[in-house]
Amino acid sequence: MSPLLKIRSERDQMSAIERRIADFMLENAQLLRDYSSQQLADALGISQSSVVKFSQKLGFKGYPDLKFSIGEAVARDNVGEAVASAAPKDNGLHAALAESLWRSKAQAEEETRLINPPATLDAIAALIHGAGKAYIIGLGEDGIAARAFGLKLSLLGILSVHHFDPQLMSASASSVAAGDVLLVFSEQGKQPSLCHISREFRTHNGKVVSITRHTANPLRAHADASLLVSAHDDLAHIEPLLYQSALQHLLDLVFVLLCESGRRLEALGGTRERMQSMLDS
Repeated sequence: MSPLLKIRSERDQMSAIERRIADFMLENAQLLRDYSSQQLADALGISQSSVVKFSQKLGFKGYPDLKFSIGEAVARDNVGEAVASAAPKDNGLHAALAESLWRSKAQAEEETRLINPPATLDAIAALIHGAGKAYIIGLGEDGIAARAFGLKLSLLGILSVHHFDPQLMSASASSVAAGDVLLVFSEQGKQPSLCHISREFRTHNGKVVSITRHTANPLRAHADASLLVSAHDDLAHIEPLLYQSALQHLLDLVFVLLCESGRRLEALGGTRERMQSMLDS
């Protein structure tokens, strides 16, 4: 795994000092070879031991090993960029923008994959698979992904109840049975109304799955399990695109895991046949 990718994927869970070190390394990766651990510490106004501990926390023996690994990653990236720039670009600017966006999306999806271990994904798929009902809510833009995922669950024969209004969802909580699952979509995970609904849902012995950014947020604290998305970019109009792309890839993976059950796959086939029959009539 690229050390830069590892740093970026774990950044949101770091302490304030660790984030300063991480940001410096991410922004100055090509210059890092010229910095000793003491010089880096001086540049950031921190202790040398903080740099060493940061390196060890990432799984390296020390700062020299981390610096060497980052240097190798930068060299590989430079080779890739050189090959891409040497290739003919018939569409000029459009091709360059497409290539840059593709690379950024791929990186966000890889970061997201790394922070959602297989055991967690399997556990969440099992919760949904065994639920009597799957309640789904998302506000604003989060509601788009929530509604789309609810439709996919319906195709698999999973009874899904989608709401875009917190009050309606709160009213539905009275019918929650043990084992039902609530999927809460919230990029930032800070809406008090969604936290309230999650608490209420759990009092009825339901299970809560939060879908948020890879940050410490209130909604995650009220969830039994969490799907996490890592997507970062300096450009304000690009970062939401990366988030949506990585989120969709993550949800698609959960959907595929659900399809591994023969019963769900049969339900999907039956649903598609009925839909096609309606279209043909």
